[in-house]
Parts: sequence; structure tokens; C-alpha cells
Amino acid sequence: MAEAPPGTTLPPLDLPTLQLWTRNIGQAQQMMLQFWADQDHDGDASVIEAAAGTAGATTGRLMPDLGQAVTSWATQSEKLVNRQIEFWNQSLDLWHHFIDPEASAKEPPIRADRDPRIDADAWRAQPFFDLIRQSYLLVADHLMQGIDNLEGLDEAQRSRLHFFTQQMVDAMSPANFFATNPEVIARTLETNGENLLRGLSHMLEDIGRGQITQGDPNAFEVGRNIAATPGKVIYETRLFQIIQYEPTTKAVIAQPLLFFPPWINRFYILDLSPRKSLIKWAVDQGLSVFMVSWKSADETLADVTFDDYVLAQNEAIDVVRDLLDVERVHTVGYCVAGTTLAQTLAWLAAKGEADKVASATFFTAQVDFATAGDLNLFVDDQQLQLADALAGDKGYLDGRYMAATFNLLRGRDLIW
Repeated sequence: MAEAPPGTTLPPLDLPTLQLWTRNIGQAQQMMLQFWADQDHDGDASVIEAAAGTAGATTGRLMPDLGQAVTSWATQSEKLVNRQIEFWNQSLDLWHHFIDPEASAKEPPIRADRDPRIDADAWRAQPFFDLIRQSYLLVADHLMQGIDNLEGLDEAQRSRLHFFTQQMVDAMSPANFFATNPEVIARTLETNGENLLRGLSHMLEDIGRGQITQGDPNAFEVGRNIAATPGKVIYETRLFQIIQYEPTTKAVIAQPLLFFPPWINRFYILDLSPRKSLIKWAVDQGLSVFMVSWKSADETLADVTFDDYVLAQNEAIDVVRDLLDVERVHTVGYCVAGTTLAQTLAWLAAKGEADKVASATFFTAQVDFATAGDLNLFVDDQQLQLADALAGDKGYLDGRYMAATFNLLRGRDLIW
């Protein structure tokens, strides 16, 4: 029998253990059968199919770049040969490190890990898994460096190839496969396979929702363990509400602070637990704090355009000014609401009303999209046409597509 990964012991093959494994395997089969029996193939399945179509369309955009890359490689045969020789030499060095007993005291060919998924001690404790780990890092390095050093590509082509090559590298990590992940193997032996059963349950739930989840969707309750800073709604339209937070100091600063969170998020992104709440901190500093809470897009907002969000920000500014009888307010724009705030400020300046805003602070907000990074891969004409098609007659885009896009931007952490 194969030796267990370090830190684990093989369970005894007695009758109770065999019964546990048999029960878990049977339960997994039952879960799969029940899942397919319960599926509404006209519901969330359509979301999954459309997401697959999105991936197909994105891959289709990559094909011309791959063709250009092949052409570039063909015209750089000498560099390509040198790259191959370098790769094979490093591969031989890696094998020599594990085969030669005297090499055990030497530094490994790859000195630093850049992937926390394969950084635990279990990956180094046994030569087999350490070889898998370092071989993967070696291949990943050469793939990514090959894209970076390839000549004859414009920056847009290089960015696309780099992004999708990184996705492939992240997907092929040995951490993602049972047989090459010592931590999963150890956990499986410890739990008699119950960890795999839980994983299967999570996977089927995600398929049923048509969305990858990163946590328990029922773990938080607004007002209890999230968004717990006391406040009340003082104004409401069909597009937004304004929340005013209760002061915690005897006196407050005259000019208030008005937050504009992202349209596609919830206001409590800025009011998490008390120790992670910017709103709680601001109130405790003696600031008079207001928050805009946007209505989530649905059929009732199908006619809303970007201009409506600019007008809404201006309306919120005026409401707070009138409520407190002040001439100016401090503003904060977060993410896309920061982009909108920049346009609101420009519009106010054009109207001669810029003095209504005392200051503007931007959190992770882009104003100049000339260098938008990987985000540019998802906002060209083809992708926008695809978004229109997915929205269809409803007039809005299902949030799960947006979540899939953001997951891809941090695929290693949020998908793989």
C-alpha cells in the first residue's frame, strides 16, 4: 500500500471504515441522481449555457492572436530554440536535484513560489509532490515569459494572450487535482472521503445557482453581523435611497460626508463588521455620514441610462445640503460610482455649480480608461454586443454574468 502524505496515517481497513466509505460513495451517487432529477432545464441551465457561450465567444476572439503568435514564433526560430534549450536545461537541473543524493543540500532550481495554493509544507515534505510543485512552477514560468518576450505583437494582442495563458496556467495547477494534491489526499484519508462529499455538494449547489460562490450565502444578516452601524433611510426614489447614520459624538463636523457605493454592489461594502467598517470609523470621528443605497437592476429599471446615475448623484447632494442647510458636502465615489462622480463633477462645473462639492475622494475608481488593464478585455464592441444579447428583452444583465467577469479577473483566488 502507498505511503500516506506526511502528517497523516492510513485509516485501518476494518469493517466500520469500509462501511463509512460505502455510505459516502452511495450518498454521492444519490446526490447526483437527485440533482439531475430536480433540475429546471429552462431556468438556471440557460444561464450556464449562456456563460459557456460567453467563454466560447471570448476564446474565439483569442484565435487571431494565437495565429499571430504562431507566426511570430516561426519568424523567431533562433530565439525559440534558445528558449527550448533553456527550458530543458532547467528541467534537467530539476531532475538532478531530486535524483542526486548530494543535491539535497543545494538550493532548488526554483527559489520562490508565487502560488499560495502549493506553498504548504506538505508539498515539500515528500520528493514526489515537491517535484510536481517545482515542475509546474517551471512550466508556468516559461509559458508566461514566452508571451512577455514574444516579438511582433501589439500590446492589445499581448495583453489578451497573457491574460488567457494565465487562466490556463492557474487552471492546470496541481492543487486542482486530487491525485497531485497532498493536502487533499491527507484530508480524504482523515475524513474517509467526507471532504469530497462536501465538495460535491457545494459544486452541485453552484451549478444549480448558475454561479460560483465563495462562501455561505446565508452566513450574514443585514443589521446583525453586517451593516450594523445604526442609521435610517431619510429619502427614497425608484433608483436609490439615502441612509443617514446616527452620530456617536457630542458634536459633528458641519460639512457632511456623502458616500456613493458601486451600482452593482451593496451599500454595506463600506459597512462590514464593526472592526471592518469605514462608516463606523467615520461616524466615530465626528463626521455626519450619509450613504446612497442603489436599487439592484431589474425590469423596472430597464429604461435607466448612465445619465440617470449622474442626475441621481446630483439629487443626493442637493438633498443632503438642504437637510442640513449647508452649502457644500464632501463626497466619496467607489468603483463605477467614482467614475460617475467624476462625470457629475464635470457636469456641475459646466453648470457653474461645482462649489456644491467641497471635496471628492475616489476609491478604486477609474476615470481615464486608456490604460484599464485586463478590464479592457471585457469592454470592447464584441463584448458589449454580447452583453446586449444576454440582457435580451429584460433590459438588464443578470448579475451572475458580471460576477463571472470579476471572477476571471482574479481567477486564481475566486475560481481555481
